[in-house]
Amino acid sequence: MDKVAIDLHIHSALSPCGEAEMTPNNIVNMALLKGLDVIAVTDHNSAKNLPAIMAVAKKNKKALSILAGIEVTTKEEAHILAYFETLAAAMELDRILYQHLPEVLNKKELFGAQTIMDEHDQIIGEVDKLLISATDIGVSQLWELVTNLGGILVPAHIDRKSYSLIGSLGFMPPELGIKTCEVSKTETVENVLKRFRFFKEYQFIHGSDAHRLEEIAEREYFLELPDRQLQTLIRHLG
Repeated sequence: MDKVAIDLHIHSALSPCGEAEMTPNNIVNMALLKGLDVIAVTDHNSAKNLPAIMAVAKKNKKALSILAGIEVTTKEEAHILAYFETLAAAMELDRILYQHLPEVLNKKELFGAQTIMDEHDQIIGEVDKLLISATDIGVSQLWELVTNLGGILVPAHIDRKSYSLIGSLGFMPPELGIKTCEVSKTETVENVLKRFRFFKEYQFIHGSDAHRLEEIAEREYFLELPDRQLQTLIRHLG
């Protein structure tokens, strides 16, 4: 079994809450400096910086795998991480999510810029709709969309009182077939299990939810996997 160092919840400068320093090259290089094996950049309701991030990682001689992901806000205001084996699947969900965002424009002086970058960290565009808005897609509908695209769902920061699936619904819908939940970096799995006994059925990961470079996880969160293929990781999580 391989001990794989992960951080599967990182935001780029595409998320309005992400700092301008969270560029494709900076994220990849910081992850390499910290000795990570697999990262996922999971911007709010969008995947538009993933092509550049994956291109940067591919050019680097050191092994760093990028798991395609998006942090989706459902109509219940739950944050759920969607992960995919392929960039194409993530970009298709990106397209769908944009259509289901409200017609609320981003005010970057208030919320922050939503910058799309190329592999040289050059800004090539911005997203006009406010990405931290809730979509009009419900949890069950999101499950169907992601599953049909070959992806999986992992409820984000499940321990929080707001913007978590438990905080929003008060329970874990059994029909979703959730296998893995994310716990905030400041919380322990033991405390979560004490608060919610039904979570004993699930496995857990920690994510940094990094919005700044220094917040990207150190080599501290691990998964035991038979190999380092993204397909193996997806199967393990979902």
